[in-house]
Amino acid sequence: MNKRSFNTAMLAGLLASVGLGGQALAQAFPNRPMRVVVPQPPGGGFDVVGRLLADRLGKALNQSVIVENRPGSGTLVGTDLVAKATPDGYTLLVGSVSNLALNPGLYRNLPYDSLRDFEPVGLAVAYSYTLVARKDLPFNNLRDLLAYAKANPKKLSFASGGTGSGQHVLAAALFNLTGVDIVHVPYRGAQAAYQDLLGGRVDLFFDLSPTARPQVESGNLKALAVSGPARLPFHPEVPTLAEAGVANIELESWFGLFAPSKTPPEVLERLRAELARIVQAPELVETFRKAGGKPLSLNTEQTRALVKRDVDRWSKITRDLDIKPE
Repeated sequence: MNKRSFNTAMLAGLLASVGLGGQALAQAFPNRPMRVVVPQPPGGGFDVVGRLLADRLGKALNQSVIVENRPGSGTLVGTDLVAKATPDGYTLLVGSVSNLALNPGLYRNLPYDSLRDFEPVGLAVAYSYTLVARKDLPFNNLRDLLAYAKANPKKLSFASGGTGSGQHVLAAALFNLTGVDIVHVPYRGAQAAYQDLLGGRVDLFFDLSPTARPQVESGNLKALAVSGPARLPFHPEVPTLAEAGVANIELESWFGLFAPSKTPPEVLERLRAELARIVQAPELVETFRKAGGKPLSLNTEQTRALVKRDVDRWSKITRDLDIKPE
């Protein structure tokens, strides 16, 4: 064998070994417990979606997948933890509009880059938000509420599940665009916010529609508007913000799983394939739909495009309106 033939054979062998190594890595993964980090407390939309996906992913991979709630500074603590985690596929993030699309416009020194530091595994579902009010608030539509708020600055208050959350930014954008001054009261998660809303200690809450739904249907709260492009089947009488004619604003919050950047391609491929099967399963699709969600089935490039679109759009909105994390 001449030198050129020898070098060619060596190169072919090296490439084959790299390919086999990648296949072996994918086949071996996962060989220990995994964790899905939820950057908010238990009980909210992040947590519900995280637990639904973690349970099914664990069964698909035949491995334990633990849900770890890591709230703090809105959604910053848990999100940054995953951005800086070892990129081996064993630590995943529940990513949403709140922590990936809204935070870049809210924080001038965000410790992570939503587009650079994460690789999408896949999105599962999108939800509208519902603006709910305490049941004894003397307004039955958004126009009347905003008229009162304009004439009485700082007399009303709105809750959120944390500074910088979708609940905060969407409400702040709406109230800013309509020229009213309503006081923001941040809580550590949706459950704490509902306690004070039901107790009459705060007036309004722009929460994810599935978690707001039981309180509206029980008569504990009244619904004034929804943030999506269409009315919701379970609240057909509640108008969209566009139909209410108060502001040209629309937001649906998508949820899915994300891995740290530089996670091996073979591991990402395995995770993406399993998650794609999970989110397309009729049982989970029906679960999401019954809760008022829009099931999503996007490929990786479509997911990247959606995330980038919302990062660009909401970064501009939050900066133009000077919405700050307070």
